[in-house]
Amino acid sequence: MKKPIILAVDDDAQVLAAIRGDIRTRYRNDYRIMATTSANEALEALKELKNKGEEVALFLSDQRMPEMLGVDFLEKALTFYPQAKRVLLTAYSDTDAAIKAINEVQLDYYLLKPWNPPEEKLYPVIDDVLQDWLAHYSPPFSGLRIVGYQFSPNTHNIKDFLAGNMFPYQFLNVENDDTAKELVESNQLDSKHLPAVFFEDGSVLKNPSLTDIAQKLGLNVKAREELYDVIIVGAGPAGLAAAVYGGSEGLKTLLIDRKAPGGQAGTSSRIENYLGFPKGLSGSDLARRAITQATRFGIEFLSPVEVTKIDLQDSYKTITLSDGSHLKSKAVVIATGVDYRKLPNKGMDGLTGAGVYYGAATTEAHTCKDGNVYIVGGGNSAGQGAMYLSKYAKKVNIVIRRDSLESTMSSYLIDQIDNTENIELIPHSEIIEAQGESRLENVVLKNNKSGEEKEFEARAIFIFIGARPYTDWTGDKFLKDGKGFLMTGRAILDNEAGPIYWKQNKPPYLLETSVPGVFAAGDVRSGAMNRVASAVGEGSMSISLVHKYLNEN
Repeated sequence: MKKPIILAVDDDAQVLAAIRGDIRTRYRNDYRIMATTSANEALEALKELKNKGEEVALFLSDQRMPEMLGVDFLEKALTFYPQAKRVLLTAYSDTDAAIKAINEVQLDYYLLKPWNPPEEKLYPVIDDVLQDWLAHYSPPFSGLRIVGYQFSPNTHNIKDFLAGNMFPYQFLNVENDDTAKELVESNQLDSKHLPAVFFEDGSVLKNPSLTDIAQKLGLNVKAREELYDVIIVGAGPAGLAAAVYGGSEGLKTLLIDRKAPGGQAGTSSRIENYLGFPKGLSGSDLARRAITQATRFGIEFLSPVEVTKIDLQDSYKTITLSDGSHLKSKAVVIATGVDYRKLPNKGMDGLTGAGVYYGAATTEAHTCKDGNVYIVGGGNSAGQGAMYLSKYAKKVNIVIRRDSLESTMSSYLIDQIDNTENIELIPHSEIIEAQGESRLENVVLKNNKSGEEKEFEARAIFIFIGARPYTDWTGDKFLKDGKGFLMTGRAILDNEAGPIYWKQNKPPYLLETSVPGVFAAGDVRSGAMNRVASAVGEGSMSISLVHKYLNEN
């Protein structure tokens, strides 16, 4: 934890040295001591300290300074740290000004110069004001801070990105948080600058893109090489497993993800049926462990970077990135997984990120405190989200079109839901409308049996329905099934269009797509089992097949 600061300001260098020495002797173990001869310099430093999330416990200021009077300095310092204690250093002739300042700037004390001996005339005063300050002091959050509007799509995207990449952060709602308002005022921000991200070094990014944030945090958005043995597109469980095995087996491996490691599994609050973790683990924890393991084996990871195209050039595969740059690889593993299917009903699009969320239960759970939330979907992801949200929301409503969860959700999750008092299943129903101006306020539910429609107050809707493969970027070079999933292995030859796509003299490998040397693993593959364990297995297997392909070519 950062030490609180005692800041001394006096234009007389000798007096400043004396006060700094005496204060340091007594308080350096518990406080950071700062001192300057310039009041203007001190005010500039306060802005930076505020942005860094530092805390000032005490201002010690001389009264007669050429840049401004001490009382004026303390009044301006109040705007940065209104809770800090204020002590004025005065001569006998300034006593009247000091007494007046008690009312004007809520002065806590004034000290007459000189204060020798400090054990009698300085320390008792400082001890008293610091003890009073400590009685009302709560240590500030140390780390990234987001200042913005709670129900803002841009704010949600940044929160989701930071959470997915496992960067701790604090969100400060500019509408009701005093610290947020102080940061907005001291940095002269307005609504067009929000959300703003404040970093530990005191810098601030105004309404930044995810790439801006990634670069500031030191994430890689540019590849170091031009040619790789294998490029893995997608950092879900399948892609992460492929990266671990690619790195451990000595392949020059590049892993690319458009958002964060973990994929849809990374947003899961609790995976309880993954082998080797009897108490379960969160998706983010699994992703953290996997990306650490992969990078330890020397793989390169780019995020957030989007692949927009794949082309064949001789025996190489050329990957085009969203910034227009190109990378070459001898082999490619596509592990881009799936996206949650959009709910096209009335009001949904306009409120996405402002009360309507796709997945993201862990990111937005705190905003649901004591509210009513609705979950659309009956799969395991929906069940895990419901259990997590039940810790925060007053009531969690699971809306499904079927009569029960038995055919779509694991029995252990159904049992947990049945035993959670504030979770209710609403069968034979669907949300037909989301209502609200700048944020979600109500939902309209329709009972598909009776046709009855009812309006209910809602804090948030979390949608976990269906899945569409993230394969549009692959173009028409790949054979896909009717839903857009990549076909692999024997399924290519069994398809009536197979001979048009596959021109090799040998059959494709088990996970090989219709493009030789390009493999698919995990949920993006037609016929995949849609389980974390199976995705990890396919990702691992894909590297074995990459080795075979490279040896033959």
